[in-house]
Amino acid sequence: MAWRRIKVEDQREYLVKSFLSKTASMSELCNECSVSRKTGYKWVNRYTEEGLQGLSDKSRAPSHPYRKYPEEQISKILEIKQKYPCYRPKKILAILKRHFSEESWPGATRIYEILKDHHLVCSRKLRRRVPRTQPLGEVNKSNDVWCADFKGWFLTKDKSKVEPFTVTDGFSRFIIKCIHLERKRFIDVWDALSRAFHEYGLPNRIRTDNGPPFATTGVGRLSKLSVHLIKAGVTPEWINPGHPEENGRHERFHRSLKNEIANPPADTFIEQLSRMKYFIDEYNFERPHEALGLEVPGSCYEPSKRIWDGELRSPEYDTSEVLVRKVGQNGCIYMNQNDSYIGSVISGEYVGLKQIDEDSYRVFYGPVFLGTLLKKKDFRRPEMKNFR
Repeated sequence: MAWRRIKVEDQREYLVKSFLSKTASMSELCNECSVSRKTGYKWVNRYTEEGLQGLSDKSRAPSHPYRKYPEEQISKILEIKQKYPCYRPKKILAILKRHFSEESWPGATRIYEILKDHHLVCSRKLRRRVPRTQPLGEVNKSNDVWCADFKGWFLTKDKSKVEPFTVTDGFSRFIIKCIHLERKRFIDVWDALSRAFHEYGLPNRIRTDNGPPFATTGVGRLSKLSVHLIKAGVTPEWINPGHPEENGRHERFHRSLKNEIANPPADTFIEQLSRMKYFIDEYNFERPHEALGLEVPGSCYEPSKRIWDGELRSPEYDTSEVLVRKVGQNGCIYMNQNDSYIGSVISGEYVGLKQIDEDSYRVFYGPVFLGTLLKKKDFRRPEMKNFR
């Protein structure tokens, strides 16, 4: 059996004339012709206004084509893209509005089309997004949290090893430190942080992962570096093991750092350090950041009002609420003529014991919870999930 062929225009004419002659309702005609009632009324209105000619398909071209921008503006867009190859249309538009605010610029979508016409952009592969997690602590202003980590070493073309150590402000994304450290030793990291404290003041907290020298598997995750931070007046906080997304702001910064200075790496070690220095200035004072409403980090960051005098002081405790005990050289404290091992990393330091009931105390070193001490000289460290 042959298929019945019906021209679209004939079907529209049948629907319109049947409706106008009142031989059938619009619902019945639309069901018969397999169109919506909205479409049916559209063809009736067109026939009433234009006759049979109105039932033909019209051009789908936009009634208002793209506005044509002058070649001078297009040249500025291309110039910024060539200067900053990693910048996307939103960042380019923010720079144009900042430096040429008196001119009318195309939107980010139109800038993308311009760059695409000149083969300066390519589609980015979409990745599965990791669910957003609740931050370890609130970040409401500059210096609430500094994020610190090692980028991961790479080699320059002359086979020199580069190991960037980075510190950023969690609120403004301002780069506090981005320097090369030959080793991940406590003394090197502490020297870099102490210089940052002298230059920018003290943050409230510093967030790191659980690798050395930031943390250990010992009591409270404390390391020699974190003990120094507490004595300087800064609270260390650690992400949960295996969850880098909890420090996602810093991880995203590392991706930008890698793309800008190490993809590909420089020819020599000196040239690589020069790239790093240039990147810091550009990132802080030139590069718009979408999380800041396309403002630059340098315009949002304010140095801390907590000035550091360079002295390390043991944490103080409210003796009206807690008992204070000194940790001996063997890592033990003494309670009721019994010794209980706490940890050698805080030997010679004072800990606070807050009584829970007649048989147990909660043990703290400054702001860090270490565990629970039972009167039967049994010290129990918390499970990893409770370290927060």
